[in-house]
Amino acid sequence: MTFLLGNGAGFSGDRVDAPIPVLRELVARGLPAAMFFETLAERTIALAHLERRRDPNAGYEPMLERLLRPILADAFHARIPLLGNWGAANPAAGGRAVARLALGLGLPELRIAVVEGDDVTAIVAGGQLPVHEADEGLDLAAWNLIAANAYLGAEPLAEALAMGADVVVAGRVSDPALAIAPIMHHFGWAWDDWDRLALGAACGHLLECGSQVTGGVYWDPGFKDIPDPATIGFPIAEITAEGGLTITKPPGTGGVVNPQVVKEQLLYELHDPAAYLTPDVVLDISEAEVEQTGPDRVALRGFRGHPRPETLKVTASFEGSWLGEGEVSVAGPNALARARATADVLLRRLRLRGLPVTRARVDLIGLASVHDSDEGALWRAPTAYEPPELRIRLAVEAADRDAADQAAREVLALLCCGTAGTGGARWRVTPRILTRSHLLLRDRVQPRITLRTASELAQGELAR
Repeated sequence: MTFLLGNGAGFSGDRVDAPIPVLRELVARGLPAAMFFETLAERTIALAHLERRRDPNAGYEPMLERLLRPILADAFHARIPLLGNWGAANPAAGGRAVARLALGLGLPELRIAVVEGDDVTAIVAGGQLPVHEADEGLDLAAWNLIAANAYLGAEPLAEALAMGADVVVAGRVSDPALAIAPIMHHFGWAWDDWDRLALGAACGHLLECGSQVTGGVYWDPGFKDIPDPATIGFPIAEITAEGGLTITKPPGTGGVVNPQVVKEQLLYELHDPAAYLTPDVVLDISEAEVEQTGPDRVALRGFRGHPRPETLKVTASFEGSWLGEGEVSVAGPNALARARATADVLLRRLRLRGLPVTRARVDLIGLASVHDSDEGALWRAPTAYEPPELRIRLAVEAADRDAADQAAREVLALLCCGTAGTGGARWRVTPRILTRSHLLLRDRVQPRITLRTASELAQGELAR
């Protein structure tokens, strides 16, 4: 029988209304199904750890309740489990948040599994792991470690489903694992069936970024158009026991599923198409085939799997320097000349004040920013283009917060000390996070699973 797997989020802060049509379609089709949410990135989990430092009850996905509220009751009654790495730096708190939501929706018997064990900060802090592909001359001992998390595989997630979980709240797991787990659980495939695991990994890789596989970043108006991007549908995969895989989306939603967009997502972030490393399997897509089989339906086949790596990737996050940003606009005749002069003044002011910044650059947004260098080679070059307005952005890096703040504030003085027609100044200072990768033998990571009903979790929270 066909198994359905839907995706409800591709990153932290994704559209909160996106899961609704996906869940609705899973329920309507009446087939065995599950739904997963991918909400973590390297920087996301570092920020979550910082939030947990400030509040022991924080550090999980801040949009968790908003994502689940519209679908939790329907998923529970249809027996469609929901999985996600919503737990981020605090899976236990994430589980309690789901319990509070469930009780508010009248679902005291909702079973919530919390998967932990990915936090290996103590091992990295002890200096027991060398940096993988380290930068020469970078002394990590000079940086304060925020946290280190290993990428868990699918097995603890599948075990949680086997225990009867309706909702699985995990921390750092690999993105494909969120798809591999429900697929392996449903079909009962062996954990050394590498080709079946490869199918699951490919499915997870295709779905993990949400609307990227239904036309999101594929969309290029006039070149690659998609219908109704405001209501773009999130993806649904159909998997068969024979190893078939089809990508589609809910009917009536915007976006498109065609071979072009599917190929773009299949190649996304692959360092080696013949050896894409995941904790569960090494995926080989070098002989994969992609075929349009109907409107918004693309079938894939030909995936191969190889034995999983002996090590797990660990991402360690460190407190870095400070980023100071200041912006101001210029508009009207001769805007480009005024913007260039203003940019030079900003850089000279940093030197005159002797501010201890380690790096500084100016971008002229609207002329040269994304592709320019720290030296401003593009916006300094002669051009016949005369923009009607430009946004000047000053960015500095400093080891000291005050230095970054003082440098960014230089844009404010331009309101009275700048060229004509300058206005709309603002500035901010944010901490920078440094991440480095490590490799850890998998037997040093011990996942932990706890399963409680919403009622039991809420009682435990009251007892804390």
